[in-house]
Amino acid sequence: MKKFPTLFLMLIIWVSTSNVLFAQQWGDYTLYALQNQYSANLLDTNGNVVKTWSFPSTAKTGYSTYMLPGGTLLRTVARAGVSFQGGPICGEVQKVDWNGNVVWDYVYSTTNYCSHHDVCAMPNGNVLLIAYERKTASEASAAGCTQSIEIWPDKIVEVQPTGATTGTVVWEWNAWDHLVQNVDPTKANYYSSIVDHPELLNINYNTQKDWMHMNGVDYNPILDQISFSSHNLNEWYIIDHSTTTAEAATHSGGNSGKGGDILYRWGHPVNYNATGTSILNVTHDAHWIPEGVPNAGRLVGFNNRGVSNNQSSIDQIDVPRVGYNYSHTPGTAYLPATYTNRLACSGYSSNMGNSQQLPNGNQLVCVATAGLIYEVNSSGTTLWSKQLTGSCPQSFRYDTCYANNPAPAIPVISSTGLSTLSAPIADTYQWYLNGDLLTGETSQTINCTQNGVYVVRITQAPSCSYSYSQGYNFTITGISSSDHNIKGVSFFPNPASDLIKVGGVEKMNGNYTVKMFNIEGRLVFGGSNIYELSTNNMANGCYLISLTTDAGQSINQRIIIAK
Repeated sequence: MKKFPTLFLMLIIWVSTSNVLFAQQWGDYTLYALQNQYSANLLDTNGNVVKTWSFPSTAKTGYSTYMLPGGTLLRTVARAGVSFQGGPICGEVQKVDWNGNVVWDYVYSTTNYCSHHDVCAMPNGNVLLIAYERKTASEASAAGCTQSIEIWPDKIVEVQPTGATTGTVVWEWNAWDHLVQNVDPTKANYYSSIVDHPELLNINYNTQKDWMHMNGVDYNPILDQISFSSHNLNEWYIIDHSTTTAEAATHSGGNSGKGGDILYRWGHPVNYNATGTSILNVTHDAHWIPEGVPNAGRLVGFNNRGVSNNQSSIDQIDVPRVGYNYSHTPGTAYLPATYTNRLACSGYSSNMGNSQQLPNGNQLVCVATAGLIYEVNSSGTTLWSKQLTGSCPQSFRYDTCYANNPAPAIPVISSTGLSTLSAPIADTYQWYLNGDLLTGETSQTINCTQNGVYVVRITQAPSCSYSYSQGYNFTITGISSSDHNIKGVSFFPNPASDLIKVGGVEKMNGNYTVKMFNIEGRLVFGGSNIYELSTNNMANGCYLISLTTDAGQSINQRIIIAK
């Protein structure tokens, strides 16, 4: 998860030093970069600048600056001469190493689209960008908009770096593909009831050129989902990233089965004509609390007018997740009805702002337009603060180990048996099924007993962060190993090298068939009334062999071939 980009292994220390929980500062460095300025700075725990990255006048900070494991910065650049006006327009993203070398400089800006606000580092090295996309007044009318105006709906693109200044868009989601309206029944996106379709965005609610004004994006590697926040619609959203780009433009596909439709939304029920209290009043920085941090899995964001028109808040909610979807009663607002936890900020940010939840239960808060960064414990006591001169959109806390060590290589799950999945060699493992942690499944391999998407998390010394695999969609082949129910019949030897013999069939009456399947469920042998079969054309590995009589009796047995 991006806002705490990968999980620091300080959880171990957190557990073992519970006597100082919620009383001490966490971490070694605080990173910040003032908007429209030309540097990024690391502060020590005393608030002193210990490192500065300096940038040329053509590369001033647009909005976001993050540190990746190993000390490389991921930052947005306020590019000059772009075709879109507003704030904060970027159009460019960079990776800058610890020594200040720009190792990737990618422009995402044309007359038809332009990146803005936030970015998110993906585990695979790719980067998520938020971008405006220009739609003409005629296109807006064709989509059922009641106003004849140009609109800039948002989209999210995943860019794979391919060279020092190049990249390929490998995935894309467009808000424009998920619209609803109830004024023109001749249009394909017409539904008479908006509240019955909260998975879609009402094109006629709060319509303006800068319609949504997305400002925060985060990625959840366990769920393969994306969250984002909208300033002008006062909401947080979750969408499916496991789709193809083609599926993301539709209403089906992906782990959720819903394509690119909105899976969950929260904060302003009037957006989809639902009854309920509007909690968010200008919001930024929607993100998940990551593993190893108290209240992991909650959705969090900066609520600029959360307490009042003069005081901001950090709001957290427990989302009603069920697998890859979210429970919802049709015709009503998404739950919870109000925030699960609220931290009233020390001041007010009229715009921007962020927070970071830390492994010891503390929170780092950036009251952006006030230029105030501070760390607070769970009791509300401020443990550390820094007053800056200028607007600071975001700030993040890191430890020395994280800054000095890259993340482990992404583990690739492989199938090593009919129902066995395996991860590469690592120091620790944790398996998940359909987004849920599997308690006790902490070995390199797992025996799958259910269909679904399996993910593994690993750690590898000396890294100080977790690494997550991509999901492995496992399907049981339909034939499973079982106890013999034909007395005296068996397959041997096991393991086998050149021959597999069928024992006990000489005493059987009637005919029978023997079939053998590989780990992918593909038939590799079939025969009738045999006493043995050759393995000469079969590779080493795990197989499933079955015998079925004409009377319907059968046995299934796992067998290993080891030549």
